[in-house]
Amino acid sequence: MQAFFHQSEFEQPHPARARAIIKAHPEVRQLMVRDPYTALIALSIVIMQTAITYGMGTLGFGYWWLSLLIAYCIGAFANHANYVIIHDATHNLIFRSKSWNKMVAILADLPNLTAGAMGFRVYHLKHHSHQGDFEWDADLANHWEARLVGNKWYRKALWLMFFPFFQLTRPPRIKAITMCDRWFLVNLACAAAYDVAVVYFCGWAGLFYLVLSFFFSIGLHPVGARWIQEHYTNDPEQETYSYYGPINLLCLNMGYHNEHHDLPSIPWNNLPKLRSLAPEFYDTLKYHSSWSRLLFQFIFDKRYSLYSRIERMKQRNDSSRALPHTIKDPMINGVALTATADRF
Repeated sequence: MQAFFHQSEFEQPHPARARAIIKAHPEVRQLMVRDPYTALIALSIVIMQTAITYGMGTLGFGYWWLSLLIAYCIGAFANHANYVIIHDATHNLIFRSKSWNKMVAILADLPNLTAGAMGFRVYHLKHHSHQGDFEWDADLANHWEARLVGNKWYRKALWLMFFPFFQLTRPPRIKAITMCDRWFLVNLACAAAYDVAVVYFCGWAGLFYLVLSFFFSIGLHPVGARWIQEHYTNDPEQETYSYYGPINLLCLNMGYHNEHHDLPSIPWNNLPKLRSLAPEFYDTLKYHSSWSRLLFQFIFDKRYSLYSRIERMKQRNDSSRALPHTIKDPMINGVALTATADRF
């Protein structure tokens, strides 16, 4: 197993590619709109998950197997779709007002049982502006975390299963962020009130269903492979990957990740249109066509570890930390426009 991240001296590829796309296809600006109907999707999912929770609470723990089945087949996709809505609200792509976007994110966060929406808003925006910079990007694993997990299949499986807990350990290392503010407290209060209401009206059996939905939505489930798909790589020349497969229909196009990073002002429903308008920029990039296959590949392929990521060294201007994995291949402003086409 490699002992460090793949290290790059180039800037992240997305800003330069975005400029090139806008220059070649100025009509993509028409895709940069807000979609208030996304809030209705969030509300519908919360109502659906709450209704299922009530039903499972009525049946009781004797039907734990049914909770497990429904959580895997329905709840995981529902909660994951709301993660996408939280993501779009973070980029203010639902309403013009930041406050309204934050309220939609808090609403979408309710079935997750934890107050994660406002914290995600803080560190995700840093991820965009400082992609691959260990001191700013909480999407990179901690060094102790990567060494603990290694490339053993059972450790990687456990890491995916308990991914939320590992994520909580990363923001403290990030520079100049404030996680606790008024909106975080509102998020926390709403999550606590919802959890208490679930236990009161639906019982612990109902809460059990939501816990299962939460863990499946980000862990050992096809949608959990999204965390691997986005930036994990065994090809140091490409650090961001898209997923083009049928689950995008249920996950609100979250697989279009190169497209999102290039132009984050485009909402989820217009990302496929971006790829259609600028095929010469995306058809030459590697991509994934199956989240399920990627999930098994990550777990059982020893080439994959938490160090299968790009760490950006140029921003820190610290040549003393250059390691054998440093990328020195010629690229156009750091954009891998010449990557060979491949399907995983």
